[in-house]
Amino acid sequence: MTPGAKASGPGPDEHVPVTPDWNCASCGDEWPCDTKRSRLLSEYQADRASLSIYLGSCLAAASEDLPARHSRSLQDRFIGWVPRIPRTQ
Repeated sequence: MTPGAKASGPGPDEHVPVTPDWNCASCGDEWPCDTKRSRLLSEYQADRASLSIYLGSCLAAASEDLPARHSRSLQDRFIGWVPRIPRTQ
């Protein structure tokens, strides 16, 4: 490594998923953990569509990694917690 260069990869408090179990690298809870959920809601506050797309792609990957899990419980885990915004007419 070049002197002064930082190692790449997630930091100790980034709450990223560790596959194939999909547990949080920081706290060990099922990912997305409460901390990551809060951060995602803050990060995607103005763009819930992009949040849904991101979480949907995570759900698809987790479905392949965790085939023994019931798909409904994975949907609840990855998408079910996102608050719904009422549609305006």
